[in-house]
Amino acid sequence: MPKLTKRIVDAIAPQPTEFFIWDESIPGFGLRVMPSGRKSFVVQYRAGRRPRRMSLGPSTVLTCDQARTRAITIIAAVKNGEDPAADRAAKRNAATVSDLAERFDKEHIAVRLKASTAKEYRGNLRRFILLALGRLAVPEITRADVAKFHHDLRHIPYQANRCLEVVSKMFVLAEMWGLRPDGSNPRKHIRKYPEEKRERFLSAAELRRIGEVLREMESERVELSSAILAARLLILTGCRLGEIMTLKWDYIDFQERALRLPDSKTGKKIVHLGAPAVEYLQDDQRIDGNPWVIPGTLTGKPLSDLQPFWQRARARAGVKDVRIHDLRHTFASTAVASGQGLPMVGKLLGHTQVQTTARYAHLAADPVKSAADAVATSLREALG
Repeated sequence: MPKLTKRIVDAIAPQPTEFFIWDESIPGFGLRVMPSGRKSFVVQYRAGRRPRRMSLGPSTVLTCDQARTRAITIIAAVKNGEDPAADRAAKRNAATVSDLAERFDKEHIAVRLKASTAKEYRGNLRRFILLALGRLAVPEITRADVAKFHHDLRHIPYQANRCLEVVSKMFVLAEMWGLRPDGSNPRKHIRKYPEEKRERFLSAAELRRIGEVLREMESERVELSSAILAARLLILTGCRLGEIMTLKWDYIDFQERALRLPDSKTGKKIVHLGAPAVEYLQDDQRIDGNPWVIPGTLTGKPLSDLQPFWQRARARAGVKDVRIHDLRHTFASTAVASGQGLPMVGKLLGHTQVQTTARYAHLAADPVKSAADAVATSLREALG
């Protein structure tokens, strides 16, 4: 077994079958010669009882000394208990972010998330995450990769933050599934962009105008009566849009004046109804064979989209900046301004966390200020 040199490597002629020439100075280091004449440096060793062989590179690219240095590095790693060949194979066969996303969809999104949230997750994956990170191997994703991805979306901060949440959850599961070491989530320490919480409440005058518009639309009989009912219920109940649009007659308990929703954003939920909401529901023309309170134009189907109707209604009322969700904010602000405590407001809205209702805390000061004004005015008059 000679010491491999360029002269020896160049002089070796191919044979009908593959064969090896081993270096005398480094055990396990050698040259593989293929029948085609292709020559490449290799190193072989044992990992436990398993024989391993790794290609170091073709002789046309590496010199003997370069290949020998690589072989020495690998043999040293083996003596430290490592298995370089297995590590290389693992990296080569490692799941990509696209692979992870596919499993994430099947085992998490489809199983654990509500339809609206699942739709948002899939949209963020398709439109942003996979385009930027999809081809990268899961074990090789670094914090720098995720930070750059988040930074590249800085012009749409809300979307950037939602994508960051999806990435974080994906890599939590990647750790659980053994695709990454524990505690290696690359989203860690990346700060979200500030988000301004938009709070728009309708004034009494704006509410009156919307009421007028809805009555006008009702008399004109151009818009769907179910769309008009949906708008009124959103204002009078504080429900989320999805809760009203998927409301079935079976969910309504007229005797107890309540909606018994089997599922909502916060799970099973009871919405207590005020008398005006009950009256609108009782006056509505129920369609035989259609279980939906807000039916659409297709037989037996609910109205699929209220946005076009609402855009026409708000434009006509002169409140183009009012979103459908602002009707829920208006319900909450009216409740607080009328003296209802935050726990009661949270109960009316179906909040599961106190922090969610706390955003309306500043409104609770308005009735207190009015009371302070009344008391101070009375005392001033008494003082003359």
